Amino acid sequence: MPRAASDVIVAGAGIIGASIAWRLAERGMKVTLLDAGGMGCEASWAGAGMLAPGGEIDAPSPFAEFCIASLKLYPDFVGALESQSGTEIDFQEGGAVELALDQDEFTALCARAEIQKALGIPSSALDLRDTRECAPLLRKPIAGAVYFSEDSHVDPRDVMIALRAACLARGVTILEGWTVASVLDCGGAVEAVGTKGKLSAGSAVLAAGAWSGNIGVSVNGVPRELPATVPIKGHLVAYSLPPDELRSIVRHHGTYLLQRSTGYLVAGTSTEHAGFDRTIDADIVDGIRSRAEDLCPVLGRYGPPIPWIGFRPGLESPETDGPCIRRLPDSNVWLAYGHYRNGILLAPATARRVSDEIAAGG
Repeated sequence: MPRAASDVIVAGAGIIGASIAWRLAERGMKVTLLDAGGMGCEASWAGAGMLAPGGEIDAPSPFAEFCIASLKLYPDFVGALESQSGTEIDFQEGGAVELALDQDEFTALCARAEIQKALGIPSSALDLRDTRECAPLLRKPIAGAVYFSEDSHVDPRDVMIALRAACLARGVTILEGWTVASVLDCGGAVEAVGTKGKLSAGSAVLAAGAWSGNIGVSVNGVPRELPATVPIKGHLVAYSLPPDELRSIVRHHGTYLLQRSTGYLVAGTSTEHAGFDRTIDADIVDGIRSRAEDLCPVLGRYGPPIPWIGFRPGLESPETDGPCIRRLPDSNVWLAYGHYRNGILLAPATARRVSDEIAAGG
């Protein structure tokens, strides 16, 4: 095996892989960051950017603790990125309003909120006036609402722009259009084999999102079976509104609305097991649009919305209720994938865990 050119190779330059590369480089490590396409151009580009344990967690678990811990890291994560990159990130801590359209829904919502409070997710019931103040666009008659004060959102495209700049400032080598086919661990060093040749390093991290399961790994010539990944396709749409029309995330069941500081209002979403099919389905887009405009009819004045799709990185057979973040036993290969719809939220905590372990030698 050739002499290692880097301390760490990170396969996958979405928000997870790029955050890990940045944090490792902060520690003085020489990092090479690889991506089959463009940095941050897949799930990280497509995501709405919700940082919302209040909408995700309803029972105690290690995954719940991890989500809550990662949210608490976000202000410092964004602050450090802005400082080191010289760019601004649209990070809004405006909370989330979850709606109940009838009394049964409101009773169930309040019961869930009480369980969540015990987990460390604060909330409060809203009257109609408070709901209108948090969500002035809302015109749908409701039975009640709960406000999750710590739920937030970030523009993941801003985060990726900042991560690129911060990685480059720290000396990370970014190679785009570099597909990793396999990683070979030969005891003390690893080699990434791909479309553009071979690269060597002391350690490797697999963080290629929905494509992670396509990468073969062998340790001392013996293939290792990795948790298989599956793409979970999702559609989103966006409207162009004046800024500051929606101060908080608005949620009802599987529909959500959030607004960027630019005025760009994102509505989602869908869940489809369709492989890597990039087709935009007009019927699915119309369903999202219909649900969004039912909650906020004023959106109809700003349509038709702009649609797009993304591939959430799911695990075919989840080991737990969360992503796969661990070192392969007896190897210098780390796994950091399977974040499904919480990759944006979990980037700070994932990067901290993986970089801590690598820096400590595992």
